[in-house]
Amino acid sequence: MTEPTPNPLERLRERLTGRGEVRSGTVAGFDGDDVLVLLDDDPGEPTGRIPRHLVSWTAFEHPSEVVAVGRRITAEVQAVDERGGHVLLSSKACEDEALHRHLLGARPGDVVTGTVAAVHDFGVFVRLDGEPPHPVYPGTGFVRVPDLTWSHVDHPHDAVRPGQRAPGEVITADSYQGEVVISLKALQEDPWDRHPLRVGDVARGPVTKTLPFGAFVRVAEDVEGLVHVDDLGGRAVEEGQELRVRILEIDRPRRRIRLAPAD
Repeated sequence: MTEPTPNPLERLRERLTGRGEVRSGTVAGFDGDDVLVLLDDDPGEPTGRIPRHLVSWTAFEHPSEVVAVGRRITAEVQAVDERGGHVLLSSKACEDEALHRHLLGARPGDVVTGTVAAVHDFGVFVRLDGEPPHPVYPGTGFVRVPDLTWSHVDHPHDAVRPGQRAPGEVITADSYQGEVVISLKALQEDPWDRHPLRVGDVARGPVTKTLPFGAFVRVAEDVEGLVHVDDLGGRAVEEGQELRVRILEIDRPRRRIRLAPAD
């Protein structure tokens, strides 16, 4: 009995090393706002597909304004669409060769330094030392809000300001967004190490936030715990009020401390 011949997508999938692999091919046409690509390994039918938002950093009304049928193209593999029978690609990821090399050179755990370029409520852009200009963003480095600092902040500008030098640790290089995601917090001392708290300890601190399910109390610098509403026993508390509390439980992996009033 002869073995069944694998379909083109199966053959291509066998050659793919995974997301991030760079492939070459020829623009075969358009399907709405998607670009169809005949990859070099395709036997005749195009299996490459570039969604509109991954075509180019350049603004356009239709992809035909930036790529033409018959043009050779290089793109990065994003995923294999089993149901649609396509390899999803990003030509935008490879459009700026210097940016692509920069992203490929960033490794998780690397320590990098840059200058804060812009501060937004969703995160902070950092212009990394030695980076190429980004085609859209003010810097290739990006810090998500939880990765800014161990301290509680109401807005990222409470932690950093434009022009400030910012050392950080690389979390990942994101070719999808064209940025290096970094953590400033990773290079800061963990306050849980600075204040070795134990179950049974009694502390005094201010209420930092009240919610329907309880109140958060600062038990040490940059360390807060929760007094559950059931443990308050109907006691009304408000932000800024000093409470004397006892530590009932410490969940270090989840960074949670359960408290109860100590008086």
